[in-house]
Amino acid sequence: MSNTTKSPEEAFAEGMAGTVVPDVSSKQDKTRSLAQDALRDLIRRPMFIASGVLIIAILIIAAFPTLFTSVDPLACDLKHSMEGPSGSAWFGYNFQGCDVYSQTIYGTRNSIIVGVLTTIFSLIIGGLVGVLGGFFGKWTDALLSFVTNVFFGLPLLLAAIVILNNFRDEKGMRNAGVMAVVLTLTVVGWMSMARVMRGAVMQVKQADYVAAARSLGASTSRMMFRHVLPNSITPLIVVATISLGAVIGAEATLSFLGIGIRPPAISWGVMISEAQGRISQGLHPLLFPSGMLTITVLAFIMLGDAVRDAFDPKLR
Repeated sequence: MSNTTKSPEEAFAEGMAGTVVPDVSSKQDKTRSLAQDALRDLIRRPMFIASGVLIIAILIIAAFPTLFTSVDPLACDLKHSMEGPSGSAWFGYNFQGCDVYSQTIYGTRNSIIVGVLTTIFSLIIGGLVGVLGGFFGKWTDALLSFVTNVFFGLPLLLAAIVILNNFRDEKGMRNAGVMAVVLTLTVVGWMSMARVMRGAVMQVKQADYVAAARSLGASTSRMMFRHVLPNSITPLIVVATISLGAVIGAEATLSFLGIGIRPPAISWGVMISEAQGRISQGLHPLLFPSGMLTITVLAFIMLGDAVRDAFDPKLR
């Protein structure tokens, strides 16, 4: 890994990590830290505010769908098959006669759960690998870099399909649940975070305050958790925020292909998969879940971009 060309994410991580203000225990008089400057800058950015409002709304929908609809998403009536939007069904009905609006609302939960859990697990695994490799270096870094590169060599979508094809229900039918999709996307998606964290840690551990702590006899664990980790975590959080939107899109892609979440479970990918074969009969079953998916992915990417721009010293 150390001999490869730096990715934009690694360059960004090094740029931020190399200019991080020393540990809070060594506060300077009234000089604002980079984090304080970044937070002040963030609240002035329309993109951050807009994406934040959208994400909060989406999270509320995912957590409390009954606040937004009282219709059972699985209560279907074929006599309403492919009826368009109306006062009684704002988004119309799909080919099975299910309320598209209700399914779009309830589908938010599974899509968000997959995105959030996958990002958290990837952050933990990638962060741990990056910290260990970047801090200890030598054979530890060489071994972890080799493992990371091996996983990087696996095509994400192909690897996910191969793994998910092995999940079967009690009838022997191919059926991957939410947690199966989460674990699969975690296995094939933690490597970028490991590389970002490694680059940030390698920059921070060369700082004067880390050398001072080492000379004063600070233990390895104290240097890692007190000095290195707090000052190198920011680029990882930024990348995780951007990746969350990509994970939600990946879940929708797998469900669309019939590999990820399957009916009767509801997600936007499942809805898009069911609607794509009946476009000639009506666009509404495809349009609304696709719109929600696009808005959600865009909101997380916008949030990550805003946070990155605020914390990147080269853009300040």
